[in-house]
Amino acid sequence: MRRVLLYVSCIALAFSTLRLSASPRVVIEIPEKALSGPTSGRMYLFTSKDGNRPPYTGPNWFSPEPFYAIDVTVDSGGSVEFDGKTGGFPATLNALEQGKYFIQALFDFDIYHSDHAKGAGNLYSEVQEIEWTGENRLKFELTEVIGEFPFEKTEYRQQVRLYSPRLSAFYHREIVQKATVVLPRSYYEATHTRFPVIYTISGFGGTHETMGRSMSQGGPEAGEGEVEFIRVFLDGQCKWGHHVYADSAKNGPRGAALIKELIPEVDRRYRTVSASTARFVTGHSSGGWSSLWLQVNYPDVLGGVWSTAPDPVDFRDYQEVDLYAENPLSLYITPEGERRPLARRNGQVMIWYEDFGRMDDGLGRGGQLKSFEAVFSPLDRQGRPLLMWMREEGEVIPSTVKYWIEYDINKLIERRWATGLREKLAGKINVFMGTVDTFYLEGACEFLKKTMRDLDSDAVIELHPDRDHFNLTTPDLMLRIRKEMSTAYLKHHTVE
Repeated sequence: MRRVLLYVSCIALAFSTLRLSASPRVVIEIPEKALSGPTSGRMYLFTSKDGNRPPYTGPNWFSPEPFYAIDVTVDSGGSVEFDGKTGGFPATLNALEQGKYFIQALFDFDIYHSDHAKGAGNLYSEVQEIEWTGENRLKFELTEVIGEFPFEKTEYRQQVRLYSPRLSAFYHREIVQKATVVLPRSYYEATHTRFPVIYTISGFGGTHETMGRSMSQGGPEAGEGEVEFIRVFLDGQCKWGHHVYADSAKNGPRGAALIKELIPEVDRRYRTVSASTARFVTGHSSGGWSSLWLQVNYPDVLGGVWSTAPDPVDFRDYQEVDLYAENPLSLYITPEGERRPLARRNGQVMIWYEDFGRMDDGLGRGGQLKSFEAVFSPLDRQGRPLLMWMREEGEVIPSTVKYWIEYDINKLIERRWATGLREKLAGKINVFMGTVDTFYLEGACEFLKKTMRDLDSDAVIELHPDRDHFNLTTPDLMLRIRKEMSTAYLKHHTVE
């Protein structure tokens, strides 16, 4: 009897061990003729508790749901398998909690977009509603294709598409620069008039196709003391996020391509006043950093910058972290031993740095934090940007930061100030930031303001009380910026 009980117990233990070691298996199939040949990209599996949106449109920065991904090279008729060890956010697939999910697969191989959900040509599956047990055997087929985002062209709102010799040579494939151009309402009536130009750069994730749509019948009429502008909308989109129009080892000669290719082409196609005193630049967030970078580096081409809520302009306050600290700091933990926040809203922490960093790494390419590494870091032997912080403990890596100094805008201004930059930037720098920026960006602007004061610069660096990242750009501020651009233009030009 004891032997029988022992035998039964062993069977039960073996069955229990088998269940504990069971792992999910997800097969993602690529239909025949779906690809033109072997294609490299990133395969994703997205989950969501919400059935009101396609899961592949995630993750939401402020409330990300689990997703998993691997880099692959596949061809039509092939397949990719995910198992319990497949990594993602917040952990491996084995760690996905039991329950009902809406699940969808996507293959991202588009070369232009930072957002997998917007990359033209990317393949994705239908959504499956799954009761997840942790032992599921699932199959997805990538039968759907993301189409080209339609550009809503009108007589006054047009798209510029321009082959870029510089970027094509860098990437060893054809690269096309794109922008939206909005013409003044009087453009077709005042046939002999030339107009100044405003270049507007989107924040992270923005697309030029969606910019300027409210101006489909032309830009706003000139108010008192104003002039009409041609407006050019730029987005900074690339596979590594936002290239911020800075030449970099990973993203290539983005600034040079804009200044030496796209801007001359806009001047060729449209009746612009082709002079630096008639060419202005602005942008918000990553676009704010981009615009300030361009003005500082190309002061002979641009006649003034109005930057709002720029990304860190001084790495002594990289979202409250001093990257140059003698004893390297952690991006995850404060010196007091508390979790470091990355975003807040109305005084409440919305995102923690470590959580966001892990989500960003799970995305692979195109995340906000990785976009900084792609711009500021040199490349390792595998052609990847050097990491700026240790992923496990969050500690800053000084050997990488020493390269980032070249992109520290405040330090750059200090270095070049006495060798001609003072005169070239006179009357051209305007930066606006909220004192409670959502992403803790105000500290870097305070450093910039002090530097400008110490250098006896006429730069305008304003910190607006109680304004955050999203409510800084009030209608009054935007009207003020437009009027100041008009004033800057009228100092050197007359209206015909």
